Amino acid sequence: MEIKEFYDYMKEISKIQNAAALVAWDMRTKIPSKGARDRADVMGKLSRMTFEMETSSKMAEFVEYFNRSKVKDSLNEIDKRNVYLATKQYRRGKAIPPEKFEKFMIACARGETVWQEAKAESNFQKFKPVLEEIIGYLKDFTDMFSYEENRYDALLDEFEPSTTTKDIQKVIDGLKKDLIPFIKKLSNTKRPDDTALKGKFDRSLQERLSLEALKVMNYDFKAGRLDETEHPFTIGIGPGDVRVTTKYDPSDLRPSLFGTMHEGGHALYEQGISEKYFRMPIGTGASMGIHESQSRTWENMIGRSKAFWKFFYQKLTDIFPQYGKISVEDFYKAINVVEPSLVRIEADEVTYNLHIIIRFEIEEALINDRVKVSDLPDIWNAKMREYFGIEPSNDAEGVLQDVHWAGGQLGYFPSYMLGNLYAAQFFATAQKEIPDLEEQISSGDLKPFRKWQKEKIHRYGALYDPKDLIVKVTGEPLTHKYFMDYITKKFSEIYEF
Repeated sequence: MEIKEFYDYMKEISKIQNAAALVAWDMRTKIPSKGARDRADVMGKLSRMTFEMETSSKMAEFVEYFNRSKVKDSLNEIDKRNVYLATKQYRRGKAIPPEKFEKFMIACARGETVWQEAKAESNFQKFKPVLEEIIGYLKDFTDMFSYEENRYDALLDEFEPSTTTKDIQKVIDGLKKDLIPFIKKLSNTKRPDDTALKGKFDRSLQERLSLEALKVMNYDFKAGRLDETEHPFTIGIGPGDVRVTTKYDPSDLRPSLFGTMHEGGHALYEQGISEKYFRMPIGTGASMGIHESQSRTWENMIGRSKAFWKFFYQKLTDIFPQYGKISVEDFYKAINVVEPSLVRIEADEVTYNLHIIIRFEIEEALINDRVKVSDLPDIWNAKMREYFGIEPSNDAEGVLQDVHWAGGQLGYFPSYMLGNLYAAQFFATAQKEIPDLEEQISSGDLKPFRKWQKEKIHRYGALYDPKDLIVKVTGEPLTHKYFMDYITKKFSEIYEF
């Protein structure tokens, strides 16, 4: 058996996944409402086709043959990693009956449509039945998978390989110890004035600004596009096609601008993966945490930096002349106001991780049967009071604000917190290795940093687990100290203490 035969088979799987990705993109951007239910069945069918190929007797032959000691030892690093990832997916998928997986995927496709309707009506009860169905499937699946201590570990591993609930809890314990006192210090200090950020902002002009940001970031428009959606996302349709979405708020341009830069960061990662990895298991990001680190870097460490606005402010005032009335310094401070907020995707970078901690605690309890789906609105509101001292006035700005549960993505949220920490550690390394990085950003020349990311992180795809990649790039394991150093320096200057 030749390794080429294995890769040819993986290419066929990849093609079906590309078709499913296109269906998913359409369902969340362009589909007429009456087409959603039937399209969910199509998504279920495509997902089942992929699932059956990943767990087929042919895949079993590949797994058995290429994991033989003598054969495995003869493989190069790339081949070994591809076989490892395919084997892991095979063993995980083999535990689930195909018909059950198809029903789960149909429930998730339907769940996203119901979630959109429930959020629009701020009605959790409308979403509750389909969420209970989805959670039921996930509980069944985790019991079919192998995990050592916590049922939640089986979900985490899909998004953050080799990471356990204990690992996440350890990170949270250390982060909370340093972060919460700093947030309290900021809350007791006079905040910058951000009233100038509110107003009326034409949708077409917001789109123009978002496109300008993507151009500056060196996003390849020949390999992607920008569209509008309810909950922004990035999706790779296939080689040469990585699409970005954003959401436009008529009274605030920040969600669209920074949301676009966030999703653009994800897209740059996908566009930067080595072309020789296309249609291979390693032809994707190392983990969702590493993926998130790239988006948070562009959204916050660059997009909300003083250096970035030294050159980009002119582009802003060209499109929205009203900002010519305030200084770039005042604008910079305004976009970096720290305050408790209800909505995760609109949270400042200091308090953002608290939103993730809330979701982690809820998910871990939910999957381990310590809470029920029917309890979620009350639990959500209680945790918002505990961590932020505020409470949602309705389900839309509370328990219904995120799409992830509708898509069956329990275990995803911790990646956002890890992404913030990875981002700070990566960026600190970039600053050491590119001594004039700030000057380059100030001049609008972001190509050197884009090149650094591609060379150090992007090109490898999923060749390495995140724990190994962070050491390879920065020389040490993940630690929250770089994130704390970053926000302490930045916000102590902004808040002048």
